[in-house]
Amino acid sequence: MKNITLILFILFTICNNFTNAQEVMGIYFPKSDTERITKCNYFENIFQKKPKEVKFSIKREGNKLFFKTNNKKWFLSVFKNSGDGIAVDIVSKSRYKCNNKIEDSQIRGTLLKPVFAKQLIKGFKPIVSNYFKTFVGNVPENLRGEELEYNILFLSNKAFCWYQSTYNLESYPWDLLDMGVYLDSLTYKDKKIPSNDKFVTKYKTLKFVVPFKKNKAAYSSEDIKPLYDSLKLTDFNIKKIRIKAYSSIEGSLKRNIELQEKRANSIVKSLQSFQKPDIEVEISSSENWVEFFNDISKSKFKNLKLLSKKEIKNKVVGSFSIELEKYLQNHRKAVIILDLEKKDKYKNMSKENLIATFNDLISKDNIDEALVVQNSIFEKIKEEHSPDLLKQLNVPKQLKYIPILNKNSIIKYDIDVKYAKIAFDELKMLEILDPENKKVKYNLVVVKFIIWRYRWENVDENHFKKQIVNLKEYGIPKNLIDRMLVNFHIVKAEKNLRAREYDKKDESLEFIIDTYENFNLSNYDYLSLAQFLTYYSDLDEATYLLDDKVTTITVDEDLLFYYLNLTLTNKYAVESQAYRVIMLNAVEMNKERFCKLFNPSSKGGVTFQLLENKYLRKTYCENCSR
Repeated sequence: MKNITLILFILFTICNNFTNAQEVMGIYFPKSDTERITKCNYFENIFQKKPKEVKFSIKREGNKLFFKTNNKKWFLSVFKNSGDGIAVDIVSKSRYKCNNKIEDSQIRGTLLKPVFAKQLIKGFKPIVSNYFKTFVGNVPENLRGEELEYNILFLSNKAFCWYQSTYNLESYPWDLLDMGVYLDSLTYKDKKIPSNDKFVTKYKTLKFVVPFKKNKAAYSSEDIKPLYDSLKLTDFNIKKIRIKAYSSIEGSLKRNIELQEKRANSIVKSLQSFQKPDIEVEISSSENWVEFFNDISKSKFKNLKLLSKKEIKNKVVGSFSIELEKYLQNHRKAVIILDLEKKDKYKNMSKENLIATFNDLISKDNIDEALVVQNSIFEKIKEEHSPDLLKQLNVPKQLKYIPILNKNSIIKYDIDVKYAKIAFDELKMLEILDPENKKVKYNLVVVKFIIWRYRWENVDENHFKKQIVNLKEYGIPKNLIDRMLVNFHIVKAEKNLRAREYDKKDESLEFIIDTYENFNLSNYDYLSLAQFLTYYSDLDEATYLLDDKVTTITVDEDLLFYYLNLTLTNKYAVESQAYRVIMLNAVEMNKERFCKLFNPSSKGGVTFQLLENKYLRKTYCENCSR
């Protein structure tokens, strides 16, 4: 999934407990909340009303620091008085070394001399992309070799009012729920995240779990029989095997990793015997801390959750290990995901020969075999990312060829949404030929979503909604119609927001929240909905949506890290024992990615200042500190 970067600015007031008012470098620190409110009332109001489009940060160029914004006019209205201004607090990552004790302080690093209104306004200069910057200080010589971040103190008449940190949160473009398209049958895009079901072929994947006995790399034939049976019944080859092997938490990490890899390789060897094409293999290994903590949370061993991983390992030996075995025996397993590729007897045929064979079959009215060859042509088209080959297929516009014509039209959209309007126009012509064809009807609605969302032509909302609901008359299952209705309100909310019709937008949000639980969601669906809710600032609902997913070891990685993005800055969330399990899930899934969250924001991290929180700091130091 392609990621984008979202810079999230979090403003908050720092309530100081000074018994006496203090001045530091000409900055006045109010001695009580009452005094702060009095002195900062204007600033507080203006920042609360700040348009979300207004962005600002500290930019470093060499050793010079600049205040950067995309809205100079707004800040000119902020700095009204001569004593209004900003000061930069330069924070070093060395403050958060795991052997350091972090002292509570209003200033986290080195405070630079404040810059006031006259100098700020005079210094504003235009830079690229409609941004402006103004000089606010230099990095002190003794800090120039360190990893740094830059917080901002906002001053009103020289009084300290606001303290801002910049969080660089990973984000993803939100999308509609995947509706699939009708080719031979309902087909979903390969890029989608597979479902969590134990045995599925949806999205061309198969997922299952194989348990292992203690200290053994062999598995029971009965445990893997469902997989063998599934492969015998399908017409798919295994393209790729992804295996996540888990050991229980007792014993040495090195021994556990070795055992996990043996388990994974024994499965790979067995599966490769099913076919001649070589299978791409991806193996990862970890200790199963997630399920361990989940399982003991309501047992007499629940106090183990308060200990470090090292302390737990030291306790889980001998008779204590035997007592825990009723839990540990369920933690030794391999979670296997197979990426399947439909067997293609024409795979090695050139595209020229494929086209000639297809056209010959059409001329002989051998439609069934032509459909098979057509799928092989589609694979060539996907490789080239262009539907141009379709122009060479000679298919009469007749009722008996509707299955082939439908696939020729919708594959254009499946390759690239930019072909949606072409596909839509072709499908409309097919609808005239075969008004009762459910595949054509369904595909028309799918493509119409794209046309409506991107405003390629006017779409009557009420008529479109009726068109979706009426699909039930053609045998389309209710769960697919429900997914379409959720997508209908996703697009409707977007349009109402743009039109500033906020009440209508909220009605769509309520419909989505009330409806999504009515049908099974894939991991991809959960991620799409969470992104949608976050886009509309419903962080609580987005978090609630993902809460149950992120404590399972099979959760998708992007979904898990998206959840962390939603919650890492919530000090109440990270204090819970349940959150520790979620963080350990992320560590075990992708330790490097987790540790990078605590890099400087300028180097792709969220911010190392997350380590102000003792709970995040404990997990970081336990897993990331060298």
